[in-house]
Amino acid sequence: MIGECLFVEFDLDGDDCPLADATRATGATVDARPPQLRADGNALLQFSSSNGDALAAALDTDDRVRYLHLARDDGRYTYRCLSKHPCVVHELSNAGLLVDGLHYRDGSARVTGAVVGRDVLHEVLSAAGDAVGVTLERTYPIGERDDAAVAERWGVTPAQADALRTAHELGYFAVPRDADAADVAAALGVSKSAFLERLRRGLDRLLGGAL
Repeated sequence: MIGECLFVEFDLDGDDCPLADATRATGATVDARPPQLRADGNALLQFSSSNGDALAAALDTDDRVRYLHLARDDGRYTYRCLSKHPCVVHELSNAGLLVDGLHYRDGSARVTGAVVGRDVLHEVLSAAGDAVGVTLERTYPIGERDDAAVAERWGVTPAQADALRTAHELGYFAVPRDADAADVAAALGVSKSAFLERLRRGLDRLLGGAL
């Protein structure tokens, strides 16, 4: 039995998939769920962005994208479509990456996920490097972190600590705010609702421990 499962976060550069090309052309940022690969080789994509018309136009004129659907909810746009383009994420999944999420910006993708053991991590990075440029940003055993002492002291989870720290760094707590919930969620690579829930729970833990 493998006793180590690692959280990994890395950047991919040089990908020519529709989402990378669209963010490169429009300057939009996109948070995407892991694509679902169909038996015919096409991928089902679901993603969101604060950008509507420009991103939709770029994707709508991309011959690799079909059945594009756009919905708006609370100022954020959710897209669904079918892509005929082979996605490098499939290669990473085949190598052993359990993809958690993707964040596209300026043509690059921040990928987060988990691997079972360091040997699998090496295979994933090798697969990414064979397809596009790859930069490993961070990795740590799941259940452990450099900020574990903070979590132990205040009772916040690593995800909650990330949400609080990123919100502070981006100016979410400033008056007036320098960033809204959608901005922080995009930086974290999660949905707006997921960020707000982590923020609520994290603040509850912090305030409960401090009072």
